[in-house]
Amino acid sequence: MATFPALVPLEEYLSASYHPDADYVDGEIEERHLGEYEHARLQFILAGIFLQHEAAWNVRGVTEQRIAITSSRVRVCDVCLIDRNAARERVLRHPPLLCVEIVSPEDRLSRAEIVLRDYLNIGVQDIWLLDPIRQAAHRFDAQGLHMANANVLTVPGTSIRLDLAEAFSAVE
Repeated sequence: MATFPALVPLEEYLSASYHPDADYVDGEIEERHLGEYEHARLQFILAGIFLQHEAAWNVRGVTEQRIAITSSRVRVCDVCLIDRNAARERVLRHPPLLCVEIVSPEDRLSRAEIVLRDYLNIGVQDIWLLDPIRQAAHRFDAQGLHMANANVLTVPGTSIRLDLAEAFSAVE
C-alpha cells in the first residue's frame, strides 16, 4: 500500500528553515539539487558580478530567494535581480526582473522547465538557465527553452548583462 507525505500548510513552510532551502508545491516540500562545486561556484560568481553592477543597473541581487508563485506554490531561485525601487519583501510577491537557475548534475530538464514556467507565469521579465558543467546557457520564454545565441546575455530594456565566457571560465 502506497503512503503519501503529509501536506504541510503554507504558513508552516514559510516559518520553517530548510538546509538547503526547498520549494513548496501544493502542500509538499520539494528538495532542490545544489551544493555541488560547479553549482555553488557559478552561483557565487554570478552574485559577485551582479553585486558589482547593482548601482549602475539600478537593481538589488539576491540568492536563494523565496518567490511566491501562487497561494500554494513558492519557489527558491538560485539568483535573481530585483528592481532597486521595488518594495522589499521577505518572500517576493512581485516578479523580479531576472531569475537565474543553475543546473546541477542530478537536475532533470523536465523539472527545470516547470520551475522556469512558474517564473514566467508570474511575469518575470527574463529567465536564464545556466549549466556550469557543459558551459551552456538557455533562455526561457512562452515558447519554452532556447539555447542562448550570444556570448552575452542581457535583459531587454535594462543595462543588465552577463558575459558568459567570463562567468563560465571562473568556475574552473
